[in-house]
Amino acid sequence: MRMSAKAEYAVRAMVQLATVNDGALVKTEDLANAQGIPPQFLVDILSDLRTDRLVRSHRGRDGGYELGRPATDISIADVLRCIDGPLASVRDIGLGDLPYSGPTAALTDVWRALRASMRSVLEGTSLADVATGALPGHVASLADDYRGQETDRGHRTVG
Repeated sequence: MRMSAKAEYAVRAMVQLATVNDGALVKTEDLANAQGIPPQFLVDILSDLRTDRLVRSHRGRDGGYELGRPATDISIADVLRCIDGPLASVRDIGLGDLPYSGPTAALTDVWRALRASMRSVLEGTSLADVATGALPGHVASLADDYRGQETDRGHRTVG
């Protein structure tokens, strides 16, 4: 999976908003500074997120942004889809319409498994989970496994 800078910034901004008390509004500049996001880029991101009702904006001197619904009800997948579209696609063709045959026919199921795995992690992890550091068990387990693999690779290259 390749994530665009825009999508990664959007997730970071949304997690930052998830740490704010209900009813508190965050100004674009404060949000940009908190996460090191270029302010003008953040304006575009927030516009997309507002269109999908993931954030609400309030105008005026005391205005700013807040989440469009509780952080527990917004998944990482919701944010990524808003910014970049489908989580996993192959040449923007539906998986059932891929022109695979012969020895490549099983690739369709590989792509299905990939999509299912990504959905399991991204749809199963809310902004609140990330903001509190309390990731779902299956996500934490996968991250621990990967961290172990990174450590193993690091030891092999040193020796």
